[in-house]
Amino acid sequence: MKTFKSILQFAKEFDTDEKCRLYLEEQRWNGTPACPHCGSINVCRFANNTGVFKCREKQCRKKFSVTVGTVYQDRKLPLTKIFLAVYVLSVHSKGISSLQLANLLDISQKAAWLLNHKVRAMLANNAPEVLSNMVEADETFVGGKETNKHRSRYQQRLRHEAKKAGTFKGLGGGVGKTMVAGMVERGGNVVTKVVPNAKGDTLKSFIADNVKQGSTVYTDEHTAYKGLDRLNYTHDSVQHGTFEYVRGNVHTNTIEGFWSLLKRQIVGIHHQVSPKHLQRYCSEASYRYNSRALTQDERFANVLRNCNGSLQYKELIAE
Repeated sequence: MKTFKSILQFAKEFDTDEKCRLYLEEQRWNGTPACPHCGSINVCRFANNTGVFKCREKQCRKKFSVTVGTVYQDRKLPLTKIFLAVYVLSVHSKGISSLQLANLLDISQKAAWLLNHKVRAMLANNAPEVLSNMVEADETFVGGKETNKHRSRYQQRLRHEAKKAGTFKGLGGGVGKTMVAGMVERGGNVVTKVVPNAKGDTLKSFIADNVKQGSTVYTDEHTAYKGLDRLNYTHDSVQHGTFEYVRGNVHTNTIEGFWSLLKRQIVGIHHQVSPKHLQRYCSEASYRYNSRALTQDERFANVLRNCNGSLQYKELIAE
């Protein structure tokens, strides 16, 4: 694995598309090229164009390159700039805004915004490890205060809530915000998910999908967590309403510390994010937390090879 002491050294190492392509082949295929269409390793490389391969399987016979089937496919930017963006976003402590990235790469803000989201898609862990032992679970709201919005937006939200609830009795702390549920294994990884509500079925289903049965789950006094013992979990909670925050091993301070990191990233770097894209920002923060023990070079290599899939601009702006 290549090591870099600075971003200048990184830019010098990957100063041509050919160098980037060869390194991407090494990271994605580990010396054994595989057809992205059928998965076969019975492939050959073109002698006059070393970046192009052809599958030898009779049922396939398709041509491909290392970028086919990845977020790099159909790119308009050179790999040199994409590599630099991946490096910056994967090693930066709180990420980087699309405007900053546009200035760094000398591209348009629109192109930088798309590239930012492509890298966030690469940061997502599509197969997270199941949490175990002692796990803290909590939920939080992400979004600006409703009273800080323009009067027309504020009144529109009031009418929407009144119609939805039948009777509207004031603004709660979560009105106009998006809910995110999260769990962290003490000394281990964090898992986050944008959820539609904080009802028992929603939160307990999230826990059941990501926490090994028999584990101990610590929460606050939210009633949605009641009944976890019937799902084969040991459950205990702290009573924040009575100013109880720690009782021996029982607390949710770890997951609340992660919420602080997530919100500093959003407020300090991006200022605001739409509910539609919030999951990617949560995945970005989760990746940084879960890879905290890795070096910057290991982070970059991990993100670079986690490139399967596709994300197009029209998908991002679609309603």
